Amino acid sequence: MNPNAPDRTLRLGGRPLPVAGPAHMYVCGITPYDATHLGHARTFVWADVAARVLRHAGGDVRVCRNVTDVDDVLNQAAHRAGSPYDSFAAVQQYYFERDLDTLRVHAVDHQPRAHNHVREVVALAQGLLASGDAYLRDGTVLFHGAGVPRRAGLGDEEARALLAEYGDEPGDPGKEHPFDIAVWRPSRSGEPAWPSPWGPGRPGWHAECAAMAMATFGPALDLHAGGADLRFPHHAYESAMAEALTGVRPFSRAWLHVGVVRRDGEKMAKSTGNLVLVSDLVPGHPAAAVRLMLVDEPWRDDWDYAPDVLDRAAGRLERLHGAAGRSGSSAGAEAAVTEALLDDLDVRTALAVAEQDGGRAARLAMHVLALD
Repeated sequence: MNPNAPDRTLRLGGRPLPVAGPAHMYVCGITPYDATHLGHARTFVWADVAARVLRHAGGDVRVCRNVTDVDDVLNQAAHRAGSPYDSFAAVQQYYFERDLDTLRVHAVDHQPRAHNHVREVVALAQGLLASGDAYLRDGTVLFHGAGVPRRAGLGDEEARALLAEYGDEPGDPGKEHPFDIAVWRPSRSGEPAWPSPWGPGRPGWHAECAAMAMATFGPALDLHAGGADLRFPHHAYESAMAEALTGVRPFSRAWLHVGVVRRDGEKMAKSTGNLVLVSDLVPGHPAAAVRLMLVDEPWRDDWDYAPDVLDRAAGRLERLHGAAGRSGSSAGAEAAVTEALLDDLDVRTALAVAEQDGGRAARLAMHVLALD
């Protein structure tokens, strides 16, 4: 090994992420109940960029992106459509994958679906009960979560509000502590149900991801990606349950919490009616322009969509193609592109170098970022 060779280690948040052997990357996938909007797309495009940069640095990257097809929102949407939950989810999953393919998101290595991993959630619940990290109340297995908000840097009031927002019922009088959450719960009438030692029921949301990640990659991850709005409670409890079960800490060495997409100042969400669908944008603009728009702001920052932002991205894509068509470019420029991408996925700097120097540097940046 050459000690003078340039460091090709990805750094996220200033922390290096050296990897020996395959890098294990877990991406929180969608709940397949509706079309893919820009909020979804931004998370998955940025996760794809991270995997591509790791591969460019010489790493072998294995990516797992789950499908949360056991969920209250999905059940309700399937019921309104008059369809079984699993058939409804499969159709929505098809449209989702079509949109990601259009945006040049590389196919993942593993795509576990929650309904196929109920057995692993039952095993997780049994392990947490055996270790004393969970307890049983009326057929519900509850994880002791009193310390989870503090670990996530949240005060009690903010934690209560977020737990209530995500359906974790901090006011439930059957809990020993308001911050305890369900690993397993009885199914209500009309909901999917699976057998368990505690009666027919279904997994809790946070437990699903913990079980799917560990079933795919074992007790720990190198990189975990997902929307910033999932930081708490979802990722915090997912990590806490996995660490309590295995004793391996941290559950993930690094996190890619991608900032949310807003429209007119509000987070893009079905509930607010302000969605912008990928399928509505692509017919009028190159797919690469939509992808460029989604990565042109730093990954951790929240971002506001407006039609003129996409027009500017399309114009910049044309300039990048022009720059890539020029001959030459220095080795230093190519190295600068790589260094920027390794430095916290600094796409903005990498593309500025590409536009200015053109040639091989521009072709390199566009290839790594899947803009060519």
